[in-house]
Amino acid sequence: MLVRRGLHPRPSPPDLPFPADLSGPAAERIAERLSHYAFRLFLRGVILARGPFRAEETTRYVTAAQAGRMAVELVRLGLAEPVGDGRYRLRHPARTFGGTLEWWIGRELARRLAVQVATGVRSGAPGVGGDLDVVASVEGKLVYVELKSSPPKHVSREELRAFVARVRALRPHLAILAVDTALRLGDKVLPDLAAAVDGAAPVRLGRENYRVAPRLYAVNARQDLVENLCVVIADGLRELAPDAS
Repeated sequence: MLVRRGLHPRPSPPDLPFPADLSGPAAERIAERLSHYAFRLFLRGVILARGPFRAEETTRYVTAAQAGRMAVELVRLGLAEPVGDGRYRLRHPARTFGGTLEWWIGRELARRLAVQVATGVRSGAPGVGGDLDVVASVEGKLVYVELKSSPPKHVSREELRAFVARVRALRPHLAILAVDTALRLGDKVLPDLAAAVDGAAPVRLGRENYRVAPRLYAVNARQDLVENLCVVIADGLRELAPDAS
């Protein structure tokens, strides 16, 4: 679908805290744990530690007791190992949490919606930087999901303008900005995104799910990030469908 748009896509090297070819029950167990928001926050902190870490020092968003249990879970999942003195290290260090989030979202969309998905794709669009985090073929429609794992206050206007530039170059049927946070989007991200889009008139679809403009959406992770993505994809498909009357 990208090549048909005159682009020259190619995959980016996977950036994951486990082997890229992981499959079967081991991959299922990791995906299940990633469905829990607190675990994603913890693993993000572990990756950002960039080396041996103490569980209780990885993030302020979970208690020390929770962090200790999650560190043990990482060991059981085969992602980490103890190194002594109450510290652990990842067996396969990653540079950022972004690749893990892409892997999980791509996997869940493919599973829940029975669609074809690619993650971490360099678009090859002239003059447009950045990877396409997740692209999917949904009923013959191209869906592009931009993922942000940082809190809303750290999602800059420049990043949002770059996302809009990729949307303009790609011309997907649906484009979605998904911020992996339980914090509100309406305070900063939504106004900044709307300011970058001509004719934007955000409409709330429930929770923190917004139709920002025709075929452009923004969601957060409140309650269930993947479910929120499914909600706005469904809304977009209804908008694209012919009038039943």
